[in-house]
Amino acid sequence: MGRESPPIVIAHRGASGYLPEHTLAAKAMAHAQGAEFLEQDIVLTKDNIPVVLHDIHLDTTTDVARFFPERKRTDGHYYTLDFTVAELKQLRVTERFNAKTSEAVYPNRFPVGGAPFQISTLEEELKFIQGLNKSSGRVAGIYPEIKQPAWHRKQGHDISSIVISILRRCGYVTREDPCWLQCFEFEEVKRLRTELDWQGRLLLLGDEFLLPKGLTKVAKFADGIGPPISSVISGTNPADRRVTDLVKNAHAIDLMVHPYTLRVDELPGVARSVDDLLSLLFTEAGVDGLFTDFPDVVVKWLEQSDE
Repeated sequence: MGRESPPIVIAHRGASGYLPEHTLAAKAMAHAQGAEFLEQDIVLTKDNIPVVLHDIHLDTTTDVARFFPERKRTDGHYYTLDFTVAELKQLRVTERFNAKTSEAVYPNRFPVGGAPFQISTLEEELKFIQGLNKSSGRVAGIYPEIKQPAWHRKQGHDISSIVISILRRCGYVTREDPCWLQCFEFEEVKRLRTELDWQGRLLLLGDEFLLPKGLTKVAKFADGIGPPISSVISGTNPADRRVTDLVKNAHAIDLMVHPYTLRVDELPGVARSVDDLLSLLFTEAGVDGLFTDFPDVVVKWLEQSDE
């Protein structure tokens, strides 16, 4: 398979550096900024409808505590799985905040509570992206992540089979279709490929299987890996940083490498600047794509590097 050429820009929860994560507005902005793929984190509702949210709970990106104060579980969290789609549509999605202090996690981003954004179902978002593809003439792919499938099954819900059914119905079926399906759980990646017969592109997230023996195991089922940036560029500062062998080892067995997550407002200690980090990842390490909250920054860097 080799390296994906040119490398792809994956809008992490949309253009989440500029607009609240996983809102349709954030996806529209990422599309307009030129991202090749737009990410969807997926969790289930009480009525088995996949919705696009990063977490299995609602505490830090919605005003659920104002509408349904009595609905939190004993651990203090409000779980998406305890609400119907109709109930979730009553909530306002906001910039991520600290549930205890109500302060923004990223203070220089979109103001918390700054506009009336809504939760979208997976199907609503896919139709929205396909609409943008048609009206703009530029096809952006999707990059759905199945969140905590083992947890969902313990709660009595098979999220993976439901998500795959919707993907197929919306036209995402084979490796030729503009879709990467991702998950942090190896056993579920294996199940997606075998038991559920997913024929599209598949990626394992995380850092659990990054040694050569683990990569070989992953390559039996997946097309790529999504490691943290720290697994590609090790170290704590520019003086001790090192490009690891991960990308080289992955490419040797035809696995793509799409690390996460580049945030302009939260650079790792190894980077002197955004440009420096992008050069390390794309030029020195040779990654095939990158998750980022700031798609425009990465798109612009890649365009300039090709000149």
